[in-house]
Amino acid sequence: MSKIVPCLWFDGKAEEAAKFYVSLLPDSHIDAVLPYTVETPGGKPGDVMSVEFTLAGLRYMALNGGPYFQFTPAISLFVNCADQAEVDRLWDALSVGGTPMQCGWITDRYGVSWQIVPEALGRMMMDRDPAKVRRVTEAMLKMIKLDVETLERAYRGQSAA
Repeated sequence: MSKIVPCLWFDGKAEEAAKFYVSLLPDSHIDAVLPYTVETPGGKPGDVMSVEFTLAGLRYMALNGGPYFQFTPAISLFVNCADQAEVDRLWDALSVGGTPMQCGWITDRYGVSWQIVPEALGRMMMDRDPAKVRRVTEAMLKMIKLDVETLERAYRGQSAA
């Protein structure tokens, strides 16, 4: 296991969430499912205690710890998407039972916050021309799901189609 592994706290949905997450991205899989062996506030013997999984090559742990803690957008999973097709695919999957938010953020059905961002945005935001960066930022702030074509038009200084 990696030296540092993010641990996501769930209330009985750790295995379900991990299976959903690994279905979304390549180089993702369930590594281990560990049961509770004693009664705890998070579960009884035989219930799933934790799930170790790899998501896009990075290790995570999902813990069924009970209802004591909830996720907030203060921690999110940032997905750098190759293109609009990948943005759309992930957005559509995470939207089911989730809550879309401004600027490419979405909270999934389990309460985990994600940022679904096209790689092109990073390139545009690092441009040395502050006018380009300002136009892209202004366009992004008007969006819920990020749209590469609209961002590219803003970057070039073209009006919306």
